[in-house]
Amino acid sequence: MSRKFFGTDGVRGLANQYPMTAEMALRIGAAAGRYFRQDKGDNHRVVIGKDTRLSGYMFENALTAGLTSTGMNVLLLGPVPTPAVGLLTSSMRADFGIMISASHNPHHDNGIKFFGPDGFKLSDEAEMEIERLIEDGVEPAQAENIGRAKRIDDGLYRYVERAKSSLPSGLRLNGLKVVIDCANGAAHRAAPTVLWELGADVVSVGVAPNGRNINEGCGSTHPERAAEAVVAHGADLGICLDGDADRIILIDETGQVADGDQLMALLAGRWAAEDRLAHRTLVTTVMSNLGLERYLSAQNITLERTSVGDRYVVERMRNGGFNLGGEQSGHIVMTDFATTGDGLMAGLQFLSELVQTGERASTLLRCFDPVPQLLKNVRFQVGQLPLDNTDVQQAIKEAEANLAGTGRLLIRKSGTEPLIRVMAEAENDDVLTSEVDRVVAAVEAACA
Repeated sequence: MSRKFFGTDGVRGLANQYPMTAEMALRIGAAAGRYFRQDKGDNHRVVIGKDTRLSGYMFENALTAGLTSTGMNVLLLGPVPTPAVGLLTSSMRADFGIMISASHNPHHDNGIKFFGPDGFKLSDEAEMEIERLIEDGVEPAQAENIGRAKRIDDGLYRYVERAKSSLPSGLRLNGLKVVIDCANGAAHRAAPTVLWELGADVVSVGVAPNGRNINEGCGSTHPERAAEAVVAHGADLGICLDGDADRIILIDETGQVADGDQLMALLAGRWAAEDRLAHRTLVTTVMSNLGLERYLSAQNITLERTSVGDRYVVERMRNGGFNLGGEQSGHIVMTDFATTGDGLMAGLQFLSELVQTGERASTLLRCFDPVPQLLKNVRFQVGQLPLDNTDVQQAIKEAEANLAGTGRLLIRKSGTEPLIRVMAEAENDDVLTSEVDRVVAAVEAACA
């Protein structure tokens, strides 16, 4: 059975258009409430967090209505990072958790992500069952069993303390100047607070959300503003989070940007040297650079690849007993500290290396020379199936043949947007460009 509502990270789309409407959010809430409320007891609870999008108010209220109609008690955290929802779902003994966010997408998008009682994202099987309940409908609770809703005022500060505790006891950031770009999103209060309480000199960017400026010209998808601030203020490091703070992009003291692959390379190498890297293995996705794989192999560290999406990284980590994984895009998952990607905690781990080694960020963030990589996106219309087109399939075969032995090609449909992503790696820049353009042209023709 194919998935109708859920993508690689919950339900996502344009706010106030199907499936991201208030009516659908109410149905989703009712279906999730019925799925998790397996008995007739009255102590069932769900934790709900959100980022700073204007539509978050609408979805928070609609979800609450659906959930309470099935007898679930709702604990409302307000704007908090996604990893805070995973943490508090577990620590507050909730049946499940919900984060209302479209992550790095523009403000007009929104999404609904689910966490199980252990704080980890739901399995495909659980999401499929919730989809069935959405379509079939659920019977509401009797009037005397309707749930309650309650605001939790200190959820943000519980997360702040948890984030600080991920650093070695006694380690301080005194003497370090850090630019923190919060993308006008969910971490606009938590991240600067954590850094300041640990002793850093903090320069804050993207900390004035107005409901419409989340990820707009700032954050992990637009690190230019933070890079300028790093150079202008003579900072030691720049940290860019996305709208829900589950991913990170770092900027060294010269203003150069480093992606998640470089951070994972550093952490994997350091943790392995300290015998902290479980099974000497890093889990990442098919998008990570070939240079990372070569770097790890030279240190006798295994690289395991999964499908794109941090949920698949986490699933493999849990199944294999691994404690470090992530994505090139900046999701860094450290299961010793959190149940999902946590941009702030990943940034703290890097700052710990700065303090303990005395090295500059530019040195620590150049672990390997990446193999040239090119990614292009082609937008398609709902209902189109460009990857089934015979001309597209032929173009892919030709590109794969021309890259054989010197690089690789990856074609995939985005799980969060109507995009076909065409990515290739090759040592020769001309070959790289020509083969990506070959496939892109075929996909564009199929979508015309």
